[in-house]
Amino acid sequence: MKYLVLVALTALPMAAFAANSTPDMHFYKSLAAGGLAEVRDGQLAQDKGADQKIKDFGAMMVKDHSAANQELMALAQSKGVTLPTSPAMTAHSTKMQLDALSGATFDKAYVKGQIKAHKGTVALLQKEIASGQDAQARAFAQKVLPTVQSHLEAIEGIGSGMGIKR
Repeated sequence: MKYLVLVALTALPMAAFAANSTPDMHFYKSLAAGGLAEVRDGQLAQDKGADQKIKDFGAMMVKDHSAANQELMALAQSKGVTLPTSPAMTAHSTKMQLDALSGATFDKAYVKGQIKAHKGTVALLQKEIASGQDAQARAFAQKVLPTVQSHLEAIEGIGSGMGIKR
């Protein structure tokens, strides 16, 4: 009997780990970390952007991603999912690079990063829609995908005007 209790107690952390390592949990956590990076980088674009289009795009990122982040946080909380409170480590290196730039050099680096980030987010959302097991996560992905696609189109348009290829 003692052995059974010990096995049950040691299995609990593994069960919790397994629950937090599903593809849906990856979706929640990746989307949250990306959304936090979008808000932070959007604020940076508003402050450092040389072109008004960059400043305006940054403001849109702050507004749209802040709203999506709040909705995602509420959904995750209802499921007992703990989301990251800061962007992923790779996003920190991107911020350090952007911090060191100014003027048109900043604008081009920001645009390139935003194109890459939004392509990645579109892929993440599409994957969740196609194969996610959590119906609410799939519904959230379907809801925000058009907005993220419009962001991608907008930043690609800005980039095209700057000579940045897709």
